[in-house]
Amino acid sequence: MPRPIIAITMGDPSGIGPEIIMRSLGHAEVYASCRPLVIGDAGRLRQAGALVGSALGVRAVSGPGDARFEPGTVEVVDLDLVPADLPFGQVSAIAGEVAYRCIERACQYVVAGQADAICTAPISKEALHAAGHRYPGHTELLAHLTGTPEVSMMLTAPGLRVIHVTTHLGLLDAIARINPGLVERTIGRGHDTLVTAGIVQPRIGVCAINPHAGEHGLFGNNEEAEKIAPAIAACRAKGWAVEGPLPADTLFFRAGRGDFDLVVAMYHDQGHGPVKVLGIEAGVNITVGLPVVRTSVDHGTAFDIAGTGVADERSLLEALRQAVALAPRRP
Repeated sequence: MPRPIIAITMGDPSGIGPEIIMRSLGHAEVYASCRPLVIGDAGRLRQAGALVGSALGVRAVSGPGDARFEPGTVEVVDLDLVPADLPFGQVSAIAGEVAYRCIERACQYVVAGQADAICTAPISKEALHAAGHRYPGHTELLAHLTGTPEVSMMLTAPGLRVIHVTTHLGLLDAIARINPGLVERTIGRGHDTLVTAGIVQPRIGVCAINPHAGEHGLFGNNEEAEKIAPAIAACRAKGWAVEGPLPADTLFFRAGRGDFDLVVAMYHDQGHGPVKVLGIEAGVNITVGLPVVRTSVDHGTAFDIAGTGVADERSLLEALRQAVALAPRRP
C-alpha cells in the first residue's frame, strides 16, 4: 500500500514554520511513513534551512504529480509570494496572505484527491486578519474552505486526547453557545474519529461546566442537567461508552491514568490547559469533522525566536505521525 501524501503548509513565513519544516524533513522516519509535500515558498525554506544548519536541498515542483518524494530533498509547491527581505518575527499582511494561500492550495489538493491529509505549521491570527481573512484560526478557515458547517478541535498529548465543544469564544459566550445538540454532535465527531483510528469502542468522559459538576444545582444555573446530560443520554442510547457530566479536575486525572480514550471539554481553556501541561512539544491539534484529515502543531508562530534557528520540531513530527495514522489509504 503506498505511503500517504501529506500536504504540509508552511504557515506564517515570519514565524518558525519554515524552520521546523526543514528540521522535521531531515528525520528519516518521515519519508519512511509518508510522502511529504510542502506548500509554501522555496526561497523562504532555503533561508530556514541555512538557519537550522540543514543539509537538505529544496526543489520547487508544480504539484503533487511533479514530486519524487526522495529523502534528502524538500519538495515545495512554490507559491512565490514571500519577498526575500521579509523579516522574521514580525506581523505583516504579506505574511498573513501567504499563510492563507498555502492553506487554500493544500485544501484544493486534498479535496481533488491529489493528497491524503494536511499538516499545518502555525499561523498568526493577527497577520491573517491584517490580510483581510477574518477567521478566528485554522479550524474555522479550513471549515470555510471545505464548505463544512461545523467542526471540532481535538488536541492530543502523550496519554490524553481532548475534543472541544467550543473553542475561540469568551467564557460567557461559550456557555451560552453550549446546547445538547452541539454537545452530542461533538461527542459523535470524537467517537467516529477514534473508531476510524482503530479504537472499536472508545471510552469517552464528558466534562461539566461548573465546579463539582454543579453539585446537584448548588453551583451555576443547572447547565449540567439542561445542556450536557441530554446529549450524554442520547449517545448512550447508541451504545457508546460515554460517562458524565463529570467534574473536570477529576476527569482529567482519570483520563491521565487511562480510564478514558477521550475527554470532551466544554470550552477552550478547560481542554487546552491539561494538554499543554503534559507537553506542548509533543502536542497535536486535529480538526475533526472535515471531509479531509488535518493535523497541526499545538503551538504558535513563536515570533520571539523565529529566525534564530533554535525552534523545536517535535510537535510537527508528532503532527505528521498523526496525519499518517488518520489518512485514508489509497488502494
